[in-house]
Amino acid sequence: MNKYELAVVVSAKIEDDERAAVVDKCKALIERFGGTITNVDEWGKKRLSYEIQKMKEAFYYFIQFDADSSVPAEIENRVRIMDNVVRYLVVRQDEA
Repeated sequence: MNKYELAVVVSAKIEDDERAAVVDKCKALIERFGGTITNVDEWGKKRLSYEIQKMKEAFYYFIQFDADSSVPAEIENRVRIMDNVVRYLVVRQDEA
């Protein structure tokens, strides 16, 4: 099991309950492929460094999880096609 972090940037143009549903769907994907969520950080609404899809702000979420090495590719494939996800990235966290 490796430690990973999924960074998700969610559109600021949607309602709170829709945004929560997007984050819950990401968590469900991780658990469906055998991952174990260890922490969820909500950074809130932040200004984007450049305009994306005519948006200047978005909500940032960071989900830490433990999983096998095949899980991040599966998660990226599913998150890529999700509505209201502006950007995403799965990175492996090294032991420090």
